[in-house]
Amino acid sequence: MTTLSQQKCVACRGGEPTLTDAQIAELQPQVPDWQIKEVNGMKRLERLFKFRDFAEALAFTDRIGAIAEEEGHHPLIVTEWGRVTVNWWTHKIGGLHQNDFIMAAKTDELVNS
Repeated sequence: MTTLSQQKCVACRGGEPTLTDAQIAELQPQVPDWQIKEVNGMKRLERLFKFRDFAEALAFTDRIGAIAEEEGHHPLIVTEWGRVTVNWWTHKIGGLHQNDFIMAAKTDELVNS
């Protein structure tokens, strides 16, 4: 079975359905450190990463930006001293898509790189 981090994002068109609660429950164990948050009625994946200082947090943010550009799927990133908060959701459909779980898994891999 291909892990989420080995998959590529697929182009998503507006009007596609968001993931169901059952689909989210199936994918969530593959990114267990991510929380499901609801903001303005839209579900998102969110995770807080902690670092020793701002320089490490900024370097991590840059690595997320690189994979986001490569995949054509972009998160909300808040970079602070020693902390980076990342939110993935699919704007075009107003909620979660499998692409968001793929990108969460790829983000997790960056912590160890």
